[in-house]
Amino acid sequence: MPKADLGLIGLAVMGENLAINMESKGFTVAVYNRTVERVREFVEGRAEGRNIVGAFSLEELVGSLKRPRKVMLMVKAGRPVDALIDQLLPLLEEGDIIIDGGNSHFPDTIRRTKYVEEKGLLYVGTGVSGGEEGALHGPSLMPGGSSAAWPQIKPIFQAIAAKVEDGSPCADWVGADGAGHFVKMVHNGIEYGDMQLICEAYHLMKELLGLSADDMHAVFKEWNAGELSSYLIEITADILAYKDEDGSPLVESILDTAGQKGTGKWTASTALDEGVPLTLIGEAVFSRCLSALKEERVNAAQLLQGPKPHFTGDKQAFVEDIRRALYASKIVSYAQGYALMQAAAKTYNWNLNYGGIALLWRGGCIIRSAFLGEIKRAFDSNPKLTNLLLDPFFRSQVEACQESWRRVCATALANGIPVPAFASALTYYDGYRNPRLPANLLQAQRDYFGAHTYERIDRPRGEFFHTDWTGKGGSTSASTYNV
Repeated sequence: MPKADLGLIGLAVMGENLAINMESKGFTVAVYNRTVERVREFVEGRAEGRNIVGAFSLEELVGSLKRPRKVMLMVKAGRPVDALIDQLLPLLEEGDIIIDGGNSHFPDTIRRTKYVEEKGLLYVGTGVSGGEEGALHGPSLMPGGSSAAWPQIKPIFQAIAAKVEDGSPCADWVGADGAGHFVKMVHNGIEYGDMQLICEAYHLMKELLGLSADDMHAVFKEWNAGELSSYLIEITADILAYKDEDGSPLVESILDTAGQKGTGKWTASTALDEGVPLTLIGEAVFSRCLSALKEERVNAAQLLQGPKPHFTGDKQAFVEDIRRALYASKIVSYAQGYALMQAAAKTYNWNLNYGGIALLWRGGCIIRSAFLGEIKRAFDSNPKLTNLLLDPFFRSQVEACQESWRRVCATALANGIPVPAFASALTYYDGYRNPRLPANLLQAQRDYFGAHTYERIDRPRGEFFHTDWTGKGGSTSASTYNV
C-alpha cells in the first residue's frame, strides 16, 4: 500500500471531516484515535472506499507516512496536546512535522514550537475555522510556527481550504511560533462580538418593536443582501424561520443561557495584557457570563424596577437605524481586533500581513463576510494604518451611520433594553475621537493618594511631576510605569 501524505489523530467530527476533505482533494490520509474502535467505525463507515488508512497505534500511524512525516492533531486543547507530542517525538525524526489544529492558547503554541524545534522537528499551530461544514467543504486555515514546515504542508492546506471569488485559498502562512493560533483567537473574539451585536439587534426588534420571528427573518434576509452580508447574518435569518414541532419559532423555546469555550475570554484577557481597549469583545464575553445567571435574573426581575419598553415612532425607520448601528458597531469590533493584533505583533516580533489575514477570513470561516474585502483593501493601500476607523472608507461608513447609531443606543437605554455591545462600541468611538479625556483628573487622584506622578501639557512628554496635595506628604514620589 502506498504511504499516506498526512496522518491525522482525533476522529471527532472535525477530524473526520478534515480527513474526508483531504482525501477528496487527492491526498491519502492515515487516521488514528485514542479509542481505536472509532478508527474501525470510521474506515468501515464514512471513509469506506476512500484513500483513508486506519491505524491502530501511533507506531502504525507514523510508519504509514511519507517523509518528511506530517502528523496533524485534532484533539482537545491543553494537556492532551502535550501528551501526544511527547508520545510522538520518539517515533519521529529530524524534519518531521507536528501540526496542532485545535483551539490551543497561543502561549502554549509558542512554548511547544520551541520545545519541538529543540528536538530537531518542526511544529505548526494552525487555526481552523468554519465548524463541521467548513472542515468538510473548505475551512479557513491560519497556520503559524516553524516557517520551514510551510512549503511541506502548503499544498495540502491550500487544496482543502475555502476559496474566494478569484480562486485564492483561505490558507496562508501567518507567522512564527504562536501567530497562527493568536490570529485564530482574535477571529473567535470578533466572532463573539458579531454574535452579540446580532443578538442585541434581535432583542430590540422583538422587545421594543414587537416584531415576530417571521418579521425578523425577513429583516435579516434583506440585510444579508447588502453591506451586512455575512455567514452569521445568513444563519440568523435561517434560525428565525425555523419552526418547532408545534409550528412556533424554535428560537423562542431555547433557554437564554449562552455557553463559551474560552477563546473570547482569552482575547479579552490578552487585550488587558497588551493595554488595548478591546471593549466590545469584552462586553460580548461578559454578556454571556450575565446570561448564565438565569435563576438570579429571574429573581431580580421580580424585585428591580425599570421602564417598560414602549415605542411610538416609525418601526420601519427604526429597523433601518438598527441596521446602521449594527454596521457601525461591527466596524468598531474589527478595528479593536486589528489593534490587538498590531500590539501583539510588536510584543512577539510577528510580521503579520493584516490585509492577508482579512483574505483568510473571507471564506470558510464563521466571520466570513463581504465586509472583509474592504479591510484587505484598507491595509493594502496603507500597511501602516493604525486603526481601521482612520481609513477613508470606514471613516465615511461610520459617519453615515452615526446619527442612527446614537438614536438606537439612546432609545434602548431609555426603554431599559440592554445593548452593551452597541453602547460600548459607540463609547469607544467617542473616546477615540476625543483629544482630551478626563484622565488628567485620574492622574491627579493617583498622585494624591499614591504619589504616582503625572505629566504636564506645558512640558515635554516623559517628564514626571509630583505634587504634595495636602502639604503633609513631602516630595518623595513612586516609580512610574505603563501597562
